[in-house]
Amino acid sequence: MSEPLPTTRHWLGQNGEFASHVPGFAVREAQLQMAAEVERTLEQHDTLIVEAGTGTGKTFAYLVPALMSGRKVIVSTGTRNLQDQLFHRDLPVVLKTLGINVRTALLKGRTNYLCRHRLDRTLADGRLQRQHMQDLQEVRKWAGRTRRGDIAELVSVAENSPLWGMVTSNAENCLGKECDSYSNCHVLQARRSAQEAELVVVNHHLFLADMALREEGFGEVLPGTDAYIMDEAHQLPEIASSFFGLTLSSRQMADLVRDVRLEHIQEAGDMQGLPDSADVLDKAVRDVRLRFGQGQTRLSWPDERDTQGHVSAIEGLLEPLSQLNQWLEIAAPRARGLENAWRRCSAMLERLEILTGEADEDAIQWIEVHRRSFSLNRTPLDISKPFSEYMQAQKTAWVFTSATLAVSGHFDHFSGRLGITDAHTVVHDSPFDYQNNALLYMPSAMPEPSQPEYSHRVIALAEQLINTSKGRIFLLFTSHRALKLAAEKLHGQLDYPVLVQGEMPRGELLNRFSELGNAVLLGTSSFWEGVDVRGSALSCVLIDKLPFASPGDPVLQARIDRIRAAKGNPFTSLQLPQAVLALKQGVGRLIRDVSDRGVLVLCDPRLTSKSYGRLFLNSLPSMPVTRHFEDVQQFFANEAQTDEITGD
Repeated sequence: MSEPLPTTRHWLGQNGEFASHVPGFAVREAQLQMAAEVERTLEQHDTLIVEAGTGTGKTFAYLVPALMSGRKVIVSTGTRNLQDQLFHRDLPVVLKTLGINVRTALLKGRTNYLCRHRLDRTLADGRLQRQHMQDLQEVRKWAGRTRRGDIAELVSVAENSPLWGMVTSNAENCLGKECDSYSNCHVLQARRSAQEAELVVVNHHLFLADMALREEGFGEVLPGTDAYIMDEAHQLPEIASSFFGLTLSSRQMADLVRDVRLEHIQEAGDMQGLPDSADVLDKAVRDVRLRFGQGQTRLSWPDERDTQGHVSAIEGLLEPLSQLNQWLEIAAPRARGLENAWRRCSAMLERLEILTGEADEDAIQWIEVHRRSFSLNRTPLDISKPFSEYMQAQKTAWVFTSATLAVSGHFDHFSGRLGITDAHTVVHDSPFDYQNNALLYMPSAMPEPSQPEYSHRVIALAEQLINTSKGRIFLLFTSHRALKLAAEKLHGQLDYPVLVQGEMPRGELLNRFSELGNAVLLGTSSFWEGVDVRGSALSCVLIDKLPFASPGDPVLQARIDRIRAAKGNPFTSLQLPQAVLALKQGVGRLIRDVSDRGVLVLCDPRLTSKSYGRLFLNSLPSMPVTRHFEDVQQFFANEAQTDEITGD
């Protein structure tokens, strides 16, 4: 009789391989319990929702049972950066420690891979703007040496460079088997590797794109699997809403115009009506963007208060798009690229006709305006039904995990938004010693956030904290307006470096913060999660207000109206739980390692003046609380004494 295989508790326990061979590894009971829960879920094809507080070690807790299960597993993360970190850093450590040979693959959406065909076309385009030429030459040199074609490899070209859209493909402009570079297509190679692998690492956008394709009956991107593990699962409901909706962006139309011009030069030089109609569409798209002014905004449409003529301007895109479609239909037989452009244009025209047609009572139509572009959107107000049906159809195990899924210990909000039923749920609190290493300061006598002087009082308090903590602080704001005001007030007033979101790329900003060791960083929503600064460089986090989403957001407002129409309470069922989860994300920036120490400052007086404040506090790690600034000063004084004793 063969011996039973070692359990996850064996590998991750006190006498296991991880404790013996992984530097800095610490045995954590919460990690052991979570690993056992994931192991059981995979064996029984069950559904598990698990909140794993910061420091639980959730990545190892699901990777070990997944790799040891002998099953095909897809792991999905919230962002491409986390995806890369998981695949290139965490996964190799686990495989080496387990001493097993399991085939793994990293799979991203096609826009993350170099398209050799589009690179060749771009190199041949003599009208490329001068500022893009250096990036193009960098890509050309890299194209000759890359094996995977993952654009994340080329760090010398900015992640947001417009050039990437010219040298990568998407589902609309890919030529498929007709492409002259099909045999060495990087997307195709990545998908083949994923089909052959036993564990595939994807991101939520790719997972949901695949899910939407299957719903529409258009095949699949991801391979079949025995289990899905969804990390950073708190992001799923919002991302899923966009994939079950309908979108048409000015960038899609601009890309079409650019490709039509290229195809005209190479394949249809005698058809002058082709570039002329493309030019008309290009101008119409630019005119619509200019109509919205210089700022960025999100607003619902059609709007009865539409005094600016936005709706008629958008409807005005129908004619030039239709004209271009007619020219492309005539030109399509000449070349595969022209045929592809015709199909794309037809699909855009169909989408625009739907978006300018009768509204859907189960969806919200809205416009998002960026500095140089805009998108027209139809977003479903409830995606629980299609998501639930998809889960049931897969007949696989499901694991949903994140540091922020529960509201005061309950998962109703998260599971309800995705239609998850009959799931096993569990909360594992952070193993970090918040009682001895952290302090929660809630200043007394703060005005209500609605008062005009509130932001000024927050900034004055921030100055006191900065001088007490000697920099080393995150100032997290719930609005760009408050961020801008604080930046204006603090610049030139401090003895410490001030770093402001938007002044440089996020990664560079965080690296600089860590390297300086005494900096002050001001950020809004994008710095509330996914930021990992360990050590004494970050010793204080201030949050200006409870992060209730703006009621002016058209999607949120539509969901609020829908709940009210059903005689529900949108504040308690939607706005409050979303704000609690957002606050937990922000608070999670403070203590990132077992030796970290710091002060959390929550300025909003509603935490104590409103009955719902207790829900926020009950959802945070348990730590000492004070209303007195003197206790904050004493905390940092004690820290300085400890550093002197230890020689740090």
